[in-house]
Amino acid sequence: MSKFVNPNLIARLVAFAMIAMLASCAAPRPAPVSDSRPATAIVETPVTTKPADAAPGATEPAKVADSPRLHVVQRSETLYSIAFQNGLDYRELAAWNNIVNPAVIRAGDTLRLNAPGATPAIATTSPLPQPGVPVATPLVTTTGTAPVPEGSPLANSAQMKVEPKAGRVPYSDAAYAKMQADAGVAAVAMPVPAAPGSIVPAQPAAGNDNIAWAWPVKGKVLSTYTEISKGIDIAGKRSAPVLAAAAGKVLHSGSAIRGYGRLIIIKHNDTWLSAYAHNEKLLVNEGDEIKKGQKIAEMGSSDTDSVKLHFEIRNKGKPVDPLKFLPPQ
Repeated sequence: MSKFVNPNLIARLVAFAMIAMLASCAAPRPAPVSDSRPATAIVETPVTTKPADAAPGATEPAKVADSPRLHVVQRSETLYSIAFQNGLDYRELAAWNNIVNPAVIRAGDTLRLNAPGATPAIATTSPLPQPGVPVATPLVTTTGTAPVPEGSPLANSAQMKVEPKAGRVPYSDAAYAKMQADAGVAAVAMPVPAAPGSIVPAQPAAGNDNIAWAWPVKGKVLSTYTEISKGIDIAGKRSAPVLAAAAGKVLHSGSAIRGYGRLIIIKHNDTWLSAYAHNEKLLVNEGDEIKKGQKIAEMGSSDTDSVKLHFEIRNKGKPVDPLKFLPPQ
């Protein structure tokens, strides 16, 4: 080995060391970005579309779901018995099911037990103004009248009177006489309000609703009316006569309604029905015209645990308390 070191070699080594030190101090390069990203669950928001001709900002009416209650007609059931069992007016039940003749239904038919869904009501809230959309002319409305554009003359309605308008007329004897005559006509036409605290007699209801009810049997009232019982139970002896509480027509005579045993239903008019349940023997048939006080059945214990008459009165298919209509025993 030579005793002397080459000066050029030493200079090169020093230069390499300095370059290496500078390189180590330099900022590291960023790592490459990968295009692959972790999968993310995407929740799609349903978009409600409007008709093509709908104005911007218009509010669509809410839809009302029609959820019918259905009943499958069984053997020996009638429209009247189904309506009675469900607390309905048989005429409404026929209308809901497009039945022209209530006497013609067949076993296996499916009937709906509630009214079809009503027409959706249009929202009355005005939409907020949209940029670039002209604002519609506001409407002035009164209950029960059609909308009228603001600024248009209004007509008389039950809620608002705008005619005739008051005006000034030059005084004369003829004008004064005419004013007095007009005031007299108005006084005759307008009803006189009742004095405060006075009792105004109720107006008689339309139709033949004034029925003089009679007790179907004489006996102790075992149970009074509740929303569950729908009528009263009257004690009695087996085979004792059951009498019609009022004149009418027999709608049902049979045992098709569970829980009532041998049952008779009488239609008295377009509003009132009466029902006589748990009989031992039925003496009238469907379609028979019945007089008040006529014997229609004999007492028994059909579909119950003791001899009794279950008696109901119904107003448009809805049960009411018979004790409010029957005279004192």
